[in-house]
Order: sequence, then C-alpha cells, then structure tokens
Amino acid sequence: MAETERPIRAAVFMLGSISAFIAMAIATRQIKGVHDTFEILAFRSVVGFVLVVAIGAMTGQLSRIRRDRLGGHVLRNMFHFTGQSLWFWAVTAIPLAQVFALEFTSPIWVILLSPLVLGERLTRMKLVAAGFGFAGVLIVAQPDFSDPNLGVLAAAGSAVFFASTTLMTKRLTKDEAVIGILFWLTVMQAGFGFVAVFADGQVTLPTLATLPWLVLIGVAGVTAHLCVTNALALAPASKVVPVDFARLPVIAVVGALAYDEPVAASLFFGAALIFVGIWITLRPTPAKA
Repeated sequence: MAETERPIRAAVFMLGSISAFIAMAIATRQIKGVHDTFEILAFRSVVGFVLVVAIGAMTGQLSRIRRDRLGGHVLRNMFHFTGQSLWFWAVTAIPLAQVFALEFTSPIWVILLSPLVLGERLTRMKLVAAGFGFAGVLIVAQPDFSDPNLGVLAAAGSAVFFASTTLMTKRLTKDEAVIGILFWLTVMQAGFGFVAVFADGQVTLPTLATLPWLVLIGVAGVTAHLCVTNALALAPASKVVPVDFARLPVIAVVGALAYDEPVAASLFFGAALIFVGIWITLRPTPAKA
C-alpha cells in the first residue's frame, strides 16, 4: 500500500467508527423504556459474539484465541462492562452531545492512570493536558454540587472505566491477537450482562419491534472497535483522534433534530478544551540533544 493512501484509508475507517457510535446511541434511544441497560448489553454481546466468530472463521484466525491469560481478560472486561453500563444508561438520561463530550475525556484519564498501570512517567506537559481536559469537563457538565446530575456522573464515570480498559488492552496486545481480545470481550460481556439481567428477576425478551435495534447495537459495537483498530494500524493516533472528534458536532445535530435537545455554545467550548488537552498528549516528544 502506498504511504499516501494510508491516511486516506485511516480517515475512511474513522468515518465508519463515527457512524457506528452514532448508530449505537440512536438505537439505544429507540428502545429506551423497553429494555434496561443490562438487557441491552447482554443481547448486544450475543450479536457481537456471532459476528466475531464469523469473522474469525472467515479469516482463519480462530486458532489464535488463547486461554492462558483469562485472568487479564476477566479484569479488563469487568472494567469494560462497568464503563459500558454507565455509557448506555447516560445515553438515555442526558443529551447525546453531552455524553459524547464527557466520553472524550477518556484519553485524559489514560494519562493520569498510566503511571499506575504501565509505569509510565507523568510529565509536566501531561499534567497541563489533564488540566485542559478537566476544565473542559466542568464547562460541559456545569455541575451543581448541591444537586448532582446522575446522567452526567455516569457519562464521566464511563470515561474513567474506558481509560482503564484501554490501558489493560494495551498490556494484553503485547502477546494477544485482536481476535482473541474480541472473542473474550463478547463472551464475558454476555455473561456479565445475563447475570445482571436475571439478578433483578425481570427479563424483557426482544420483540419484533426491538430486535432490529438490538442487532444494530451489536453490529455497531463490533464495527466501531474494528474501525478504530484498523485506523490506528494505518495512521498515528495524532491523526486518528482529531477525526474522531467529528462525532461531537454530528451527534449534536442528531440530538437537536431527532430529540429536540438543546445545543449550548458552552458545550463546544468545553469540548474544545478537552480536545486541546488530548492534542497536547498526542504531540511527539522532542528529541533531546
């Protein structure tokens, strides 16, 4: 592949990822009130499992699925399941643009948690980046500490758990194939989901009206992950992440047109500060003389 084609293909994959995330949010809204968060996660993972096995079989990669690091997969998926639960619930509780803006703080949390998980050094520039990110969060969330918004807290919390998942994924990818990570992801997420579903004793099975939306959520989840992975394989993160930020204005328009959600200028100002923080972290470190 020519080097000039790699950024173009990476951008195409990121557009696919953006479309998948937006489709997942819209589909979740469409079945709001019919299926609870855990039911959505459980059925989504079943669809994802079928897709992952089918992809693995077609590409001849099923033999690369290993069982010698199950402990790492269990821990990673516990964090991921918690993050997903908070994200899906937030999608039904607050404006979509607000959910996406708060989710974008995940790279900031990666900065702060990487010294604990990966032993990386916390530099002055990383702290500056984190400062921009959290200033953006305060502007986007506009918290009322006397009456906290649970939806905002859920969206912000999901970013923390997604960051933890990212760091654990980075450790797993050192000697684990992507197909193996996806396989155990869907298996364990389905298991956690059904345990949570049956725990409350109330189970709503998919209907002809909700099944297409649940399938869309499952397909979109796997598609988003595959698109981001391929984009990062083709281009540096410094070029991939800015494209991902296009999700925010798009979902803001969708929320305004489809759900009459207000779009405040402060949301985009706060998101801009979050973006500056992420951009600082993605800048290459100057070589020492």
